Amino acid sequence: MDVHLYAWIVTVVVMVGILAVDVFVIGRRPHEPSMKEAGIAIGVFVGLAVLFGLGVWYVAGPKYAGEFYAGWLTEYSLSIDNLFIFVIIMAKLKVPRQLQQFALLVGIILALVFRGIFIALGAAAIARFSWVFFLFGAFLVYTAVRLVIDYRKHDDRSEDSPDNAVLRMVKRRFPSTDDFRGTKLTVKEQGKRLITPMLIVIIALGSTDLLFALDSIPAIYGLTQEPYLVFTANVFALMGLRQLYFLIGGLLRRLVYLSLGLSVILAFIGVKLVFHALHTYHLADWAPFGGEVPIWLSLTVIIATLVITTVASLIKSRYDEDTAAASATDRS
Repeated sequence: MDVHLYAWIVTVVVMVGILAVDVFVIGRRPHEPSMKEAGIAIGVFVGLAVLFGLGVWYVAGPKYAGEFYAGWLTEYSLSIDNLFIFVIIMAKLKVPRQLQQFALLVGIILALVFRGIFIALGAAAIARFSWVFFLFGAFLVYTAVRLVIDYRKHDDRSEDSPDNAVLRMVKRRFPSTDDFRGTKLTVKEQGKRLITPMLIVIIALGSTDLLFALDSIPAIYGLTQEPYLVFTANVFALMGLRQLYFLIGGLLRRLVYLSLGLSVILAFIGVKLVFHALHTYHLADWAPFGGEVPIWLSLTVIIATLVITTVASLIKSRYDEDTAAASATDRS
C-alpha cells in the first residue's frame, strides 16, 4: 500500500485537530456527558471509522480495507478491556464524576502517544528482521493463555490495585494535596509546590496504557503490516472511548466473557503471525493458503468471536441476576 507523505500529513492533522477541539472543550468545561451527548459522539466516531474503511476500499482495494476493519475491531475490543481498568482506577482513586472525563481524555492521548512509539518501533523491526513475527506470535499466544488462566481463577479485577512502582515512588517522594483541585496537576500553597490527586490518576492511567500497548501493537501487526493502517486503526479505536465510559457504565461488568473472547482473538492472531513467519522462510508451503491466512478469514473469526462473546456474556449476566433475585425472594 503506497501512502504518500501528504496523505500522512492530512490524516495526522485532521486527527490531531479533532483531539485539540476535544481538549479545548473539555478543558473549558469538565463535565459528565449526558447519554444523548455520549451516544451521538460514539455514533459519529464509529461512522467516521466505517467511512474511512470505505475510503481505503475505494483507493487501495478490498484487501487493505479488510485489514483496516479487522485491525480496528481488534484494537477496539482491546481498548474496551483497557476501559474496564480505567473504571477500576477511577473508583479506587475516588475521582469526582465531573472530572473523570478530563482524566479519560488525558489517558487516551497518552495511549495514542505510547502506541505511536510502538508502531514506529514495530515497523522498523519488521522491516529489518522477519523473525520478529515469531516473537510477536509467541507473545500473543502467551497473552491469550494468561487471559484464560486469569478467567479460570475467577480473577476479579475490581479488587486489583492501580498502584505500581512508579505510583508508589511518586506518592513517597512528592507531597500532595488531600483533595482534587479541578483539573490542575500541581498547585502552590504556602510557597511549596504540591501535586494533586489528578496527577496520580494520570500516572496510573498512563502506566496502564503502556502495558496495553505491548499487547495491542503485536496484535494489529498480525493483521496488517501497513503502518498507515496500524496507526489509523488505533486512533479510531481510541476515539469515543471517553464517551463510551459514561454511556455503557455497568454494561462493562456484564461482559463477563470478554477476556475469553480476547484470548481467542489474540491466540488466532498469534498463530497467524507464526505461520506468516514460516511462510517468509518458505517453511509453510504444506499449510492451507501457503501459511498466509487471508484477511477475510481473519475478519470472520474476529467478528464471530466478538458477537458470540457479547451475546453469551449478556445471557450469563441476565441468568445470574435472575438467580440472585430468585434467591433473595426465597430468603424473604
